[in-house]
Amino acid sequence: MFTKSAAFYDTIYAFKDYEREAQRIVEIISEHQLSGGNRLLDVACGTGRHLEFLRETYEVEGLDLSQELLDIARERIPDVLFHHADMMDFNLAREYDVVMCLFSSIGYVKTLDNLHRTVKCMSNHLVGGGILIIEPWFPPDAWNPGTVHANYVDDPELKIARINISCVEGRLSLFDFHYLVGTPEGVDYFVERHELGLFEKEEMSAAMKGSGLEVTYDDEGLTDRGLFIGRKPK
Repeated sequence: MFTKSAAFYDTIYAFKDYEREAQRIVEIISEHQLSGGNRLLDVACGTGRHLEFLRETYEVEGLDLSQELLDIARERIPDVLFHHADMMDFNLAREYDVVMCLFSSIGYVKTLDNLHRTVKCMSNHLVGGGILIIEPWFPPDAWNPGTVHANYVDDPELKIARINISCVEGRLSLFDFHYLVGTPEGVDYFVERHELGLFEKEEMSAAMKGSGLEVTYDDEGLTDRGLFIGRKPK
């Protein structure tokens, strides 16, 4: 994933207000964190847009599986440390006051076993009193298969149409992003497949509690998808 689309990622998601979301994250940390430190790790950090703002308040690092997205993040904020690793089994040999996984990236672990494994991995990187913040993907009853979605970019020298149909197989949401990209150099077409697990709210909470975290759920969250906040006991 993102091998060809990484170059257009920030343009496609230009509608996201990363600065406002970062401000809300600061508020949540202030409300729930008890460790007193300011080290923050963004798991599945993508192109580093949240960190671009959070670095003003915290000592930040990022982690992602996509080398292409990390290359963009490193160019954006070259003084920030980024790790190329899988969120399911990374080991950075250090602990943080805040670990977060936003924009529903947790869905990419696909299965319940992987969910528990991933949450445990992230919680193992917390200091006592630190918090884990996870923005969930859709639960099964909120996923609508058979619906058509589109996103368009209409810049002077860049035209993009990204179209997909939502599908489902068991507890997996599936969609193929069909990209049509036009630049002065020509027109390119490619397909990018995404598969994300559909986890119940109770399953997300259980994974965090199973890792020894005290769990709070925020119904609104950052983008109306909710937010799970788990605090590691001191």
